[in-house]
Amino acid sequence: MIELAAVRKSFGRGPRGVVLDGLDLVVPRGEFLAVRGESGIGKSTLLNLVAGLDRPDAGRVVVDGIDLAGLDDDALTRLRRERIGFVFQAFHVLPYLTVAQNVALPLALQQQTANIVDARVAQMLAAVGLADRGDSMPRELSGGELQRTAIARALVHRPAIVLADEPTGNLDTAAATHVIELLRDQVHAQGATGVLVTHSRAAAAYADRVLVLSASGLSEGTAS
Repeated sequence: MIELAAVRKSFGRGPRGVVLDGLDLVVPRGEFLAVRGESGIGKSTLLNLVAGLDRPDAGRVVVDGIDLAGLDDDALTRLRRERIGFVFQAFHVLPYLTVAQNVALPLALQQQTANIVDARVAQMLAAVGLADRGDSMPRELSGGELQRTAIARALVHRPAIVLADEPTGNLDTAAATHVIELLRDQVHAQGATGVLVTHSRAAAAYADRVLVLSASGLSEGTAS
């Protein structure tokens, strides 16, 4: 589902600007992968490359059989809109929309009919335990509920790939455990492929496989 081959990405000049160098990665369809590493090591850059938000300086990024180098900006936008769901550390829930309206956003961008939107939003809110909070405003939710809203929004359009960037970073231990279990279970339930990047060993423990990103590249790792 995801393949990176000899990928290099730098920001600025000189060796200190190199974030990823010669990176290889293969994520099979249906796998929930955790990439663990310290802050600043390039985990978010890795996700941005997979999503086509950044372009590599060298190497290939292939998503669902599509070489992203062959796509222009409009095609990359369509790819993200149709095939990718995002979960961020900072939630990015729009404060002026209700929970249900936030979850509906990916379907609205796809111009789905009202019946489809209503049905899928209700289904996802129930799946993440927020069936009774659809009319609530984000300010009325806890951190854990906000992140569950973000998960529902990321999965409502049934993407092939779900990318999660430190999704438990702003949560206490109990909420973090609930959120990461929910994310894993929903990715598996929808048959999607998930990539979680995190510095948290506890969060990584819920993945099917753990890789560790360091200055020398990716290596097999464990949550412990």
